[in-house]
Amino acid sequence: MKIALNAYLQELVDSPVRSLSDVIIFNQKNSELEMLKEFGQDIFLAAEITNGIGVTELKALRNLSRLTRDGFQKLMERYKLDALVTAGSDVAAVVAIGGFPAITVPAAYDKEVPIGICFSGLKGSEPKLIEIAYGFEQATLIRKPPTFLP
Repeated sequence: MKIALNAYLQELVDSPVRSLSDVIIFNQKNSELEMLKEFGQDIFLAAEITNGIGVTELKALRNLSRLTRDGFQKLMERYKLDALVTAGSDVAAVVAIGGFPAITVPAAYDKEVPIGICFSGLKGSEPKLIEIAYGFEQATLIRKPPTFLP
């Protein structure tokens, strides 16, 4: 996480934070924001003390690459799919491991809580996924504007 986040932040054109260390300092300075606890400052702190990728991590990365290549990517390419559609958003974490995009929009409601439908695709398919998700929203008109309680 540390290596990837640092690389990403360093590429940003206009950002006050350029490293994981900067994110941690920003969070500490803005600790009055209760939501920071939800974003896992502890995870950031644990990642910051790591020193890179060792043998175990390299093996895990190779395994993830193999699973990505022989799993999701192979499925999408073999059947020439624009998107994989799944109920809920749980698959988003799975496809994110391979660096694939996903978008979730409301498909139903359990009382007032939305239940999502997730559209995921290959790298670079974000415009198509947005188009599909928007089309779903327009066809179903299920989405309700959020309500904010005091």
